[in-house]
Order: sequence, then C-alpha cells, then structure tokens
Amino acid sequence: MEDFSENESWENWFRRHGPKLLLCARQWTVSMADAEDVVQEAFIRFWRRQRGLSGEPLALLLTSVRRAGLDIARRRVRREAREKSAMAEDSGPNPLFEPLPDGDDRRIAIESALGRLAPEQREVLALKIWGELTFAEIAGQLGIPPNTAASRYRYALAALRRELTAAGCHG
Repeated sequence: MEDFSENESWENWFRRHGPKLLLCARQWTVSMADAEDVVQEAFIRFWRRQRGLSGEPLALLLTSVRRAGLDIARRRVRREAREKSAMAEDSGPNPLFEPLPDGDDRRIAIESALGRLAPEQREVLALKIWGELTFAEIAGQLGIPPNTAASRYRYALAALRRELTAAGCHG
C-alpha cells in the first residue's frame, strides 16, 4: 500500500483510495447511494480527526468505513421498525390522553383541537406543557427567539380556547 504523505491533498488521497473504500462500504449497505454516503462520512471523519493517529492510514480509514456502514445499517433497521410501528398505529385511533372518568367527549374535542393547531404552535405547546421547558429553553431547542416561542404558545392557547368553547367544552 502506498504511504500517506502529510503534504498530500485530501483530493489526491481520495482519488487513489476512493474506489477501494466504496467497494468496502458496499458490503455494509443496501444501495450504492448509501455506500457513497458511508465513504463520505468516514473520509471526512478520518481526514479531520484520525489521520494523525499512529498506524496504517488506509487501515484506519477502512475501520472508519466499516463503522459508518454499520451505523447506517442500524439506522435503517430502526427507521423501518418505527415506520412499521407507525403504520400499525395508524390502523385505528390512538388517543393522546387517558380516558377521562366523565367520558371521552372532552378528550376527543381536545385531541381534535390539538390536531388542528399549526405544527409550530403544537410543538411549542408540547415543549412548554409536557416538556416543562421555559421559553428560553424552547427557543434554544427550536432555533427561534424566546419571544417567538412565547407568541406561539399564546396563539396555541387562544386557538384551543376558541375551539373548545365552540365545541361546548368548559373548564
């Protein structure tokens, strides 16, 4: 194997070893596109953090390709399991809340109203109420200003209040 030169550009090094890496990555992926993603991820990781490590550079890179390939395979399996689970859940109504002792009408009205909120409002509402986050924390999570988080929360509450009042739900 050719030695790694500290002065060599990443383009030249990748041109020499890329095809080998792609063949290797293909062993752990289901498509050529996934294999290309694996090689890119592994090469970037190697070039930025691992190329100064002791040992044969190509061997280090092949280990990185293997790890990235196994990671993408695990993500695919988890995604397929989530999708299968979601499809099974979609086969019937799946309530957000436990049934109330005085009947399901109010719960159904609340879930319906929540479902009609703008996704941005519903997201802030969930983080504030169920996540118990401050507006500053919500802003950090969503990459928005704290005032925007607070406004979305107020708008969500107002929309819920209007819908539930119109539906005859009080309290």
